[in-house]
Amino acid sequence: MARTEKALTGVGIRVAASIVIVLLTYNPLETSYFHWIWPLSTEGLALKVLGGLVLAIAYVVLLRATFFSIGAVGIGLVAALIGAIVWVMIEYGVLSLKTSGVLEWIILIGIGVILGVGLSWALIRRRLSGQVSVDDVEEMQ
Repeated sequence: MARTEKALTGVGIRVAASIVIVLLTYNPLETSYFHWIWPLSTEGLALKVLGGLVLAIAYVVLLRATFFSIGAVGIGLVAALIGAIVWVMIEYGVLSLKTSGVLEWIILIGIGVILGVGLSWALIRRRLSGQVSVDDVEEMQ
């Protein structure tokens, strides 16, 4: 497999994983961690705490990677790009905000994409610029 294909696959996997984590936390289908724990009860509390800790760890990794790689300005630019894409899709009739839950899905998937781009930024930058990140030194040896 060519290096470009591997990089694109890596980016796709990271973005998909980020979207899955966001949708596991909350989704309009009511099959999420939020809907599992709400209303609060002590039934299955140990498992609920474990699930919450796993999600918290995932978010720490995602948010840390995103803020260190693209920062607040990058987050704003990716969000603006997603917003512009959604706007074009609405204007050309591909999406309709009149359908129930569409806006929720757009926001949740957008958050997942932003986190996935932040997680993947080293790979994306390397493909675009040819510059090797400090994290890539091991691959060169």
